[in-house]
Amino acid sequence: MVDALRGGQAAVIETTLNAAATAAVYRHLWRALGAAWQEVGAGADERLVAHAFALPVVVVAAAAEAMELSGVLSDITRIVDLLQAHGALAGNRNFGLANVLAGADALGPGAMSRWLDWRRASDRRTILPDVRPSPIAIAAGQEGAHLRFLVGTALAAPRAVLLGERSPGAWGMPLAQDLSRQLAAEGAQLLALPRAPADPLDAVRQGRLAQREVALQLFASSAIRKLRADFGEPSAVISSHRTDAGGELRLSLSSPFGERDAEGFRCPLYPFDSLEDVLNTIVDLLRACRIRDIKSLAQVHPDRDPETGSTLLFRADAPGAADSASLH
Repeated sequence: MVDALRGGQAAVIETTLNAAATAAVYRHLWRALGAAWQEVGAGADERLVAHAFALPVVVVAAAAEAMELSGVLSDITRIVDLLQAHGALAGNRNFGLANVLAGADALGPGAMSRWLDWRRASDRRTILPDVRPSPIAIAAGQEGAHLRFLVGTALAAPRAVLLGERSPGAWGMPLAQDLSRQLAAEGAQLLALPRAPADPLDAVRQGRLAQREVALQLFASSAIRKLRADFGEPSAVISSHRTDAGGELRLSLSSPFGERDAEGFRCPLYPFDSLEDVLNTIVDLLRACRIRDIKSLAQVHPDRDPETGSTLLFRADAPGAADSASLH
């Protein structure tokens, strides 16, 4: 991994990760890549090096009409000052941020060699290379959770630990308010939810987990409230499905009193996921929402209904659901 990073062999790294036979092997390779990233950075002879980092930001947005937000921030200096004032990055004050919200393509394994090239050529500056904004497309009448990143670099000693926070500190709330203000657009309801800064590799993992968690919460609160208002207490069915992209868990909420009314959520599974952890996350949320009837189907099902061709979801009163495992 160290040799591949130093040689700029991003394709080799991605091929190795994609060849992992199991989620456990993938997580082991992911940790090895993270350790290699730290080793390559710490091996520099300079007293100061540029440490790359990113803050995942989940943007919850809704609008009556479809619109697009540019992802460009009007006052990045204010955000840097805010983070410095609250002691983010272990109190480091020598850092900079790009004035955009970037997409995941600016981070992750495929971008690591580019970040290393820039770090070697930084010459003790916190000016970032060209980081492109990732516009946020809001669908009409739909509340969505969009994942973006604040990307930055900090000058510090090669082995300095700047990214130890596991959750937002005192800066979390004021940063959320300022990002929401800078992204605001007429006709849009918007809330930015920043997470703790991490290195460019781990930020992608943390961001995807945060986006999935927020999206699941948005779906559950809306669907449960609607079904309770129309039919009373809903029942939940969790099923696993094989898709072209790999696999996912699906959550279906329905009531026997509403034969044509059901709500479904597609929960993506990432290569580093533990299936049991994702299942427990869904079940814990349903229990917190006071859903008592929760069933889990044991088999792995196809992506599409073979008869209709539509996305396959299961109602609680569907054939076979009665024989599933009940989760209490």
